Amino acid sequence: MRFIRLIPNPVMLKELRGQMRGWRAFAVLTVYLLLLSCVTIVLYLAVYTTYSAAGVGGTLIGVRVGRTLFSGIVLLELLLMCFIAPAFTVGAISGERERLTYDLLVITLLRPRSIVAGKLGAALAYVVLLILAALPLQSLAFILGGVSPAELFIAQSGLLVTALISASLGLFFSSLVRSTFLSTVLTYSVILFVTGGLPAIILMILIPLTGLWGSTTPSWPIQALLIYGLGFLACTNPFITAVLTEVVLLEKNAWLFFTVAVDGHGLPLVSPWAVYVLLCLLASLLLIASSVRLVRAPRL
Repeated sequence: MRFIRLIPNPVMLKELRGQMRGWRAFAVLTVYLLLLSCVTIVLYLAVYTTYSAAGVGGTLIGVRVGRTLFSGIVLLELLLMCFIAPAFTVGAISGERERLTYDLLVITLLRPRSIVAGKLGAALAYVVLLILAALPLQSLAFILGGVSPAELFIAQSGLLVTALISASLGLFFSSLVRSTFLSTVLTYSVILFVTGGLPAIILMILIPLTGLWGSTTPSWPIQALLIYGLGFLACTNPFITAVLTEVVLLEKNAWLFFTVAVDGHGLPLVSPWAVYVLLCLLASLLLIASSVRLVRAPRL
């Protein structure tokens, strides 16, 4: 509470006090950690039993179990961030309209950007608390081995920007429409499309291309264009990005820049996580700026 008193934004101060004084924040945190703990135990038992039955032992089994635990926890956190973060912003502005307090809010001395920053900051503060609370579970991978500090940094960066873009999307639709229900439907529809629809679109593109490449090999510029285009499309999905980043780390031993050979040419590429972080930051800035423009004082 001493930290909350130091926050200069009154909207953020009010939202944080409302969140932390109720039971909802502690219930969500408890369920969140229980879910991650249960998944961690199940993954540990399943992977350890599988590798033990296969005759793998010693340090190698610890490395494989550690990597599996780390990957499983991060993927589950990504999924939870996509759906938990917007829950705190889908009613941030539309809820004020429904409670008939929106006019009182916008006619104060606060600027629209202060209102948006306060609403978004309060939501992100709690989401960051959730991410930090799960760090002890991720640190189990360091005890078992197989995970580097660079992978931990990449994972935390991906979780933070995923929470940022998800919360910004909820805030944008909350500013755009008057109903919290409609804002919720629009927000989660977009999230479901990005997380589930985009992989289906990528598969629909890859399957015909694989058939064409089996008969005739396209020229090097076309291959490079397809790699860059499909790679960019894949980097808009958090789960595909996480899997591709893991592949690059294991096969190329590179966490930022690497090259692939295409018809004897070296094609320079950027690690998927860096592209994903940059795209999320740019999209979040655009959504936040749009929300500020939508939050305007009514004309008298």
